Amino acid sequence: MRRETFWKFLLLIIFVGALWPIAVAAQSVPAAEPSRHGDVHERSAQDVRLAEVGLTLEQLQEIALANNPTLAQAKSGVRAAAGRSRQAGLWPNPTIGYSGDEIRGGSYGGGEQGVFVQQNVILGGKLGLDRKIFAAEGQQAAAEADEQRLRVENGVRIAFYQSLAMQAMVETRAKLRDIAKDAAETTRQLFNVGQADEPDVLEADVEADQDELAVMTEEQEQQRAWSVLAAVVGKPDLALAHLQGDLEKLPEVNAEEILQAILRDSPAVKIAQLGVARADAEMQRAQHEAIPDLFLRAGYSYSFEQLGTVPARAVGSEAFAEVGVNLPIFNRNQGNIAAADADRERAKLEVQRVGLVLRQMAAPLVQNYGSSRAIAERYRSRTLPNARKAYELYLRKYHEGAAAYPQVLIAQRTLVQLETSYINTLENAWINAAALQGLLLTDGLDLPAAPGEMDRPVREINLPITENPGMRP
Repeated sequence: MRRETFWKFLLLIIFVGALWPIAVAAQSVPAAEPSRHGDVHERSAQDVRLAEVGLTLEQLQEIALANNPTLAQAKSGVRAAAGRSRQAGLWPNPTIGYSGDEIRGGSYGGGEQGVFVQQNVILGGKLGLDRKIFAAEGQQAAAEADEQRLRVENGVRIAFYQSLAMQAMVETRAKLRDIAKDAAETTRQLFNVGQADEPDVLEADVEADQDELAVMTEEQEQQRAWSVLAAVVGKPDLALAHLQGDLEKLPEVNAEEILQAILRDSPAVKIAQLGVARADAEMQRAQHEAIPDLFLRAGYSYSFEQLGTVPARAVGSEAFAEVGVNLPIFNRNQGNIAAADADRERAKLEVQRVGLVLRQMAAPLVQNYGSSRAIAERYRSRTLPNARKAYELYLRKYHEGAAAYPQVLIAQRTLVQLETSYINTLENAWINAAALQGLLLTDGLDLPAAPGEMDRPVREINLPITENPGMRP
């Protein structure tokens, strides 16, 4: 009876234990759901507020600094370099072991058994030089992290002005669409009173439809540009918002001053210079490799060998010590010293190469910015005002019956082409200016170089492909 009661009690415990996690999970789910939905609603409300108020370049850069994953990757590289530097300066671990000699005893019942401790002593300051090498690598990693921060900020700046240009394009196309609709309505009224022909009405309707399609196309382009901006910021789900910025207020860029700033402040130059310091440390380390390390070994043993005494007794406790060095007679690290010297010379030439490459990369950007700024100034001051005035005069004359409608269409299409070309020119000028002011750092999602992979501090400039003025219909 007691045995049956025991088994029943055991089964009850097993059954309760199996159901307990399910009950706990069922109770925890309702509590978690409102919090998750609350986060979604809170994020949606925040996106709505951003869409209503608008975003500035500075706000987007702050968001990017908090969310772009490449910045965390660069910081991880700094921590990894610091860990390697710490590891390089550690002493080798001692060795402890057992030693035995003639442990079977032989005819005299002898044998020795004991323990020993062995330690290698690194001489010649080699550990300090190892730390120096990895410390230079850590400085390169820190410079790479600074470069990545500038790369992210500048990548956001370029994507911002791209999206701002698309926003201006949508607004301009919408205004031109409204003008075309008004022209179509006016043509229809003139047709009703016998002052316009049916082909004029059809042509006006077609022009209004084309402008409507153009608005839809530009809205798709705006969404594409916004997706690029959201990706660089590190928040791909960021809702489309109005951007606050003045596309026509181009920055002043002096070619010689900006070039000197790039050569002076570019992280690529700093990384190359730190490469020289690292090569010097590696050269010193190679020269000190020929200094031999000290070998120390000491221990205790007990000898069971019997002495020829009466009564017989064992030899007993014994101690031993060993000291040794490796003689650098044949191998004095000659080959590695020669290789380190060649690497040091290569690192010095790398500093010169980086400066030349930066000059080469900056030259077309300076030229593109100068030409785009000049073209934009001509558009703003002369070409666009004349095109607007010509269109308004033709439209007024058409309403008065003094001009044919095809003349109005030609003037309207010319104005549309010039307005879009003006915005394209401003976009191109901003992209080149941002690349120059950002020290030629352009891709905010480019993978940071890991420590030990700094051989090519200068990377390609990834700029969006912009259209030449006058090429967009």
